[in-house]
Amino acid sequence: MVLTLIKEKWFWLAVGIYLTLGIYVLYVTYSTPFVSIKIQEENGHWIIKEPYYKEWATDQKISVGDIVINVDGVKVDEVSNITYDSKIRAANTLEILKQNGDILYVQINHLDIPQQFYYLFIFPACFFFLTLLITFYLKITQKKTTLLNLLMYFMLVISLAYVSSGASGRLDNLSMIINRGSMLLCLVILIHFLKKYFSFLNLKWVFIENITIIYIFPLIAIFLSVISIISPNINPLLSTVILWTFFVLLISNLSILIVGYYRYKSSQLKILLISVITPFLPFLFLYAIPVILLNQYVISADICSLFLMLIPYSFIFTQLTERIFDMEYFISRLRYYFNFSFGFTIWLLIGLYLFADLSVSRMTEIFFFAFLSLMALFYIKERIDYRKRKILFSTKGDYIHRLYTTVESIGRVVKIEDLLEKFVQEVVVQLEMESVYVLTYDFQTHQVTLTNKSKEYTQHQIDEVLVERLGLGDIKKTDHFYIAFIHQDVNYKRILVVDHNKTIYLKDEELLWLELLLLYLNNFIENTKMVEELLNQLKHMKEADNRQLPWLNKLLWLRFEEEKYQLAQELHDTILQEQLHIAREMDVLMHTKEKEEIPSKLIKLHEHMIISLNDLRGYCENLKPPLLDTLGLNAALEKLIQKIHKRANFVLIYTIDRLYLEDERLNLMIYRLFQELLNNALKHSYANTVEIHLLGTEEGFQILYSDDGVGCNIDDILLADSMGIQGMQERVQAFNGKFALDSKVGEGMTIRIQVSETQHTNPYTYKTLTRPTYMIRG
Repeated sequence: MVLTLIKEKWFWLAVGIYLTLGIYVLYVTYSTPFVSIKIQEENGHWIIKEPYYKEWATDQKISVGDIVINVDGVKVDEVSNITYDSKIRAANTLEILKQNGDILYVQINHLDIPQQFYYLFIFPACFFFLTLLITFYLKITQKKTTLLNLLMYFMLVISLAYVSSGASGRLDNLSMIINRGSMLLCLVILIHFLKKYFSFLNLKWVFIENITIIYIFPLIAIFLSVISIISPNINPLLSTVILWTFFVLLISNLSILIVGYYRYKSSQLKILLISVITPFLPFLFLYAIPVILLNQYVISADICSLFLMLIPYSFIFTQLTERIFDMEYFISRLRYYFNFSFGFTIWLLIGLYLFADLSVSRMTEIFFFAFLSLMALFYIKERIDYRKRKILFSTKGDYIHRLYTTVESIGRVVKIEDLLEKFVQEVVVQLEMESVYVLTYDFQTHQVTLTNKSKEYTQHQIDEVLVERLGLGDIKKTDHFYIAFIHQDVNYKRILVVDHNKTIYLKDEELLWLELLLLYLNNFIENTKMVEELLNQLKHMKEADNRQLPWLNKLLWLRFEEEKYQLAQELHDTILQEQLHIAREMDVLMHTKEKEEIPSKLIKLHEHMIISLNDLRGYCENLKPPLLDTLGLNAALEKLIQKIHKRANFVLIYTIDRLYLEDERLNLMIYRLFQELLNNALKHSYANTVEIHLLGTEEGFQILYSDDGVGCNIDDILLADSMGIQGMQERVQAFNGKFALDSKVGEGMTIRIQVSETQHTNPYTYKTLTRPTYMIRG
């Protein structure tokens, strides 16, 4: 509690300093217009050599070679910085002797120079208060951590460095101290943030361990800036030293990120590297390095500093957002917009350079305006195209719309034969191909038979080895056919055959549509088989009991439709979107002219495909555990426990007896119970130790589960239907088993499940289901 109060006091102290210093430097910036006129002493006169704002100077009839007499009513010789800086930085009035002998009095206002009005007045003020608002927002909404505190301090300091640049350019003593100290302090805080971030990612730190040592750099900069007030002649040398230190600290940050990324291949570090390096590059290469080496900048600091505004917000989007934004998607879109916008903007500037006499500052303004406008235009166009897709594009090319309509159509069918027939009809209509049919491969006889007898078929045309090896999601092209996997059970494998007659080639988008539709169909067939089996059982129950069960039929079909819709929605929101993203990126890659980037982009696409396949494998394993039918219950449970081990932060103790059950359905039930119990332990128990045991009994089996977690109130479970308890209860009830739960808040949970196989050897025997008994301690 005391430590929290201390941290709160430090935060509010930092905000108070930020407000005080920020308002001061903004006042200094607004008090006097910035003109930056370079002058040189010749024969006792100060001659104008180069005005920074050339268009403004022309409008005011100020020319190179004119003599400056007074600045704000003070003789130019008496201006403090003239002797070592040779530049009129800020002024309200100027008295100038023209070359023809006329005296020119110039009254200067902020609005007279639009460039400085935006760069030194509007942008800094907006950035200053916006940073403050975001800091308060993070303070209120986010969890209080060291990483968050460092991020907020970094944002405040870099905002102060940017805002103070205008006042520092006027050589105000306090403003120069603030600017120099904050320039170095923001990079030191960034190094500190990276150290904590490496620890958060469980990565080994690649820089010095004692970070507090480097905090001496901003302290030294502040101390030397104070000395420069007494000896202003050292200001040029001190500015060079500060820029060198800034350069070294920036290179250190980039080196940490680059070394960390290439050593650990962390995607978080890659995004962080891009978000840090991009905004600093203009300031580094167009201002800092040219001033260090040549004592002459390419673009002034006020323009280069505009890019620094991107850093805090890129940190927020990359480090504090989880599922709010798909950063990989947005980065790829921005890269796509950037390539078109940047190329056209450069072409436009080349034309302006050849046909119009414009200053560097004006060309820079045009560049930013045109570049950002084009970026916004491409984004708006893409959004409008998406909203108007039904008008702009025919439904023949709208594969997402086609997938929806096809799934909706085949999802209404209730029998497997009708399902396959409807599927073939949809494929014929959507792909505009006539020779489409379904083959059934018998594993026992190795015979391939055609389900649609109206089609002509010769067996030697299909490679049986290829049919045997065909797996889920596979679509193979042979000399005469496209062959695609539909479904497989114990006895048969069903294959889709599309005869292309060597004249029809399916596009990539059509193959992707077909592949995703096959995944839907496979799951529809599995669910339909389960429903048909259940209906057969209900039919026998009805004949044995001679009573009608229309309500149960209705309930089952409603649940079946809900499951199909949920599965379709999940596949659309995950696998389909990822596949469409990969298809778009492949299309861009096929037409790219930057050949050297193709290998790296292919590696990235390969990673996305592996992730998508793993997600798809996870869906398939959840729907039907692959090892359960091939290697048995024990192997399936061992693999499930291995997956839980990788995600769990508790000790898992387990025992799995080898069972010999006549009813194979019990194996699936045991697997689902293990799955539900362990998932509940991951999500809800907050336990240190979890035990789960599968024990064989004389008549069946029992499952014993216990944990030392937070426990629960059983009445709350009954009221809220939480943690999947009712689902497990229903599974056990279906086999007339016993389900007992023992739990109390703060004292963990114990569940005991016991099933006797002899009680349900006749799967069609009707028996009234009874509510299980709960044992409550205390």
